[in-house]
Amino acid sequence: MIAEELINHMVPPLKVTDDAHKAIVWMEEFRCNFLPVVDEGQLLGFISEEIILESNDIEKRLKDFDMVGKTCSVSMDSHFFDILRVAGEHKLNMVAVLNEEGKYAGIITVQDVMASFAQTASVQMPGGILVLSMDLIDYSLAEISRYVEENNAKVISSTMVEDPLDHGKIKLTLKINQLDLSRIVATLERFGYRVIGRYQEAPRDDDSKERLDMLMKYLNM
Repeated sequence: MIAEELINHMVPPLKVTDDAHKAIVWMEEFRCNFLPVVDEGQLLGFISEEIILESNDIEKRLKDFDMVGKTCSVSMDSHFFDILRVAGEHKLNMVAVLNEEGKYAGIITVQDVMASFAQTASVQMPGGILVLSMDLIDYSLAEISRYVEENNAKVISSTMVEDPLDHGKIKLTLKINQLDLSRIVATLERFGYRVIGRYQEAPRDDDSKERLDMLMKYLNM
């Protein structure tokens, strides 16, 4: 999934000539905490209800506000991982998309990204989840995948985060297309890997569908 495919065309940008009252009304209408402000195709930043309330002037033009997220943007071909990274760096729940000329093309909300991610095979396919802790220098997804495949299973997806308690270590989360993880865990531990979490999904399709429906309901709130 790339940014061009995830643009939310339902949320329009505000203009610098709009006033704060219009911004508040639109935020309520579109259920957004932030809205982009654009001037002749150029992204000027994002305005929020908090910024407006601090000014205590509902008739103030948006051009007179100090906005946030002036560089909170991605290109049309940015991967959804980059979208989430940029949103996280700016602590915003939406990211602007710019075309090849650097002009504003639309926005993507974090909810849009998560809803699309929920439809991917890595989420939809049944399986189990393992969490491993290791030194970053010892990380090799190829080696770990080989041990998994020796047990007639496949790594569907993987994510890696730095351990907040030890900057030299990482936590690796693996989604594996197998519910019974006992043999895989035994193999990994035999080769020195430390398994700190094991989660087995319910095998019933109706349970999986119910969980997905609950997620989608939450994202649409």
